Amino acid sequence: MAANTARKLNTKVQHDVSARVRAKVPEIATNLDRLLHDRVRLGIISALAAADNMSFTDLKSALNATDGNLSVHARKLEEAGYVACEKTFSGRTPRTDYKLTASGRRALEKYLDHMDAIIKAARTT
Repeated sequence: MAANTARKLNTKVQHDVSARVRAKVPEIATNLDRLLHDRVRLGIISALAAADNMSFTDLKSALNATDGNLSVHARKLEEAGYVACEKTFSGRTPRTDYKLTASGRRALEKYLDHMDAIIKAARTT
């Protein structure tokens, strides 16, 4: 009986804390860019923000991703206009390079602002 009461009290406390955090979090922080809010896609954008451009091989190594996983996520970012892709050949060897676009940089900045607002609201609770 006591365990059940403690469990109910703990659930109520967690709900009250969650409600206070939600009340303090600005609306801008609740609208995260779903496209960037994925580990691999956020990793791609972050890596490209730190470098002028990166090859597929370098990104794959940096993110510890498989070929298929990286290519699917990179394509989604490319379709959104966040990443530019250039395919070339070095002799007979294909090379794919990625570069962050201005739109991608703005999206990352907005995403980071959203996360910052969430962190600040959570820390003031």
